[in-house]
Amino acid sequence: MEHFKTLSSYIIYLGLPPAEHPMLSVFTTVGDGHLPCPRESSPPITNDCYTISLKKIIKGDLTYGRTKYDFTNGALIFIAPRQVLQWDSSVIYDQKGFSLTFHEDFIKGTELVAQIKKYNFFSYNVNEALHLSPKEEKQIESIVNNINTEYHNNQDEFSKDIIISQLSTLLKYANRFYERQFLNRKEFSTDLLSLFNQQLDTYFETGQLQENGIPSIEQIAGKLSVSQRYLSDTLKKETGKTTTEHLQLYLIDEAKNTLLNPQKSISEVAYELGFEYPPYFSRLFKKKEGISPSQYRQKYKMN
Repeated sequence: MEHFKTLSSYIIYLGLPPAEHPMLSVFTTVGDGHLPCPRESSPPITNDCYTISLKKIIKGDLTYGRTKYDFTNGALIFIAPRQVLQWDSSVIYDQKGFSLTFHEDFIKGTELVAQIKKYNFFSYNVNEALHLSPKEEKQIESIVNNINTEYHNNQDEFSKDIIISQLSTLLKYANRFYERQFLNRKEFSTDLLSLFNQQLDTYFETGQLQENGIPSIEQIAGKLSVSQRYLSDTLKKETGKTTTEHLQLYLIDEAKNTLLNPQKSISEVAYELGFEYPPYFSRLFKKKEGISPSQYRQKYKMN
């Protein structure tokens, strides 16, 4: 897999004009012109840059799991350093839009480093892009135009601070728009929660819990064809609980049923539910239920 350490080598590979700054590239066609298309397909590649780009699809569908997403109004895509990238010719993009790429070293020593870490959307899959309304698209384009103007002017000691400030503003708007997108996709969120539970049911019923232990959130997300961050954010918006909390609640519910079998010891119940260390199971059960597994079993006997 090819890895691009410098911004310039990555930009050349994409077919974009040479960057005017060693750490920052801004290419926009807002208003007129077209983004160059690098090639019909690409082998997997990685790089050390952040990329924010606006794209539209003019032909074909981008299907994610069972859902077809509408890119008619533009999709804002966020890519973090060292994410594996690959594209093919199955989808044709309208090349109007913008591409804003900056090396991770460009923001070192600034507040933007901590800010970016708070935004999970840099770890979403491309298919989980931010879908903009025409009004939102204009707001983002306005910020990018400001960055583009500063980028192409004679850069001085204030330029970097101004660009960093504009990038911060862009990400704050993106975060607001993602909040809106989660709310608007409530039906999809509910379906995702149902599919999440179905995956756990299958995992438990086929004996994988005992054989392989408790599944990771990454494993479950992979089965659902979504990124771990997107799954977590979606369930959090829908239910107020994280994916880890949902997984723990599922295990506790299964534990309650299994504990009713007096022939099984607490340790056997723990191992059956995928816990490598029974004391951890007992601590989790007490944390969630307020009583220990043995107390729960005794309480049931009394009733």
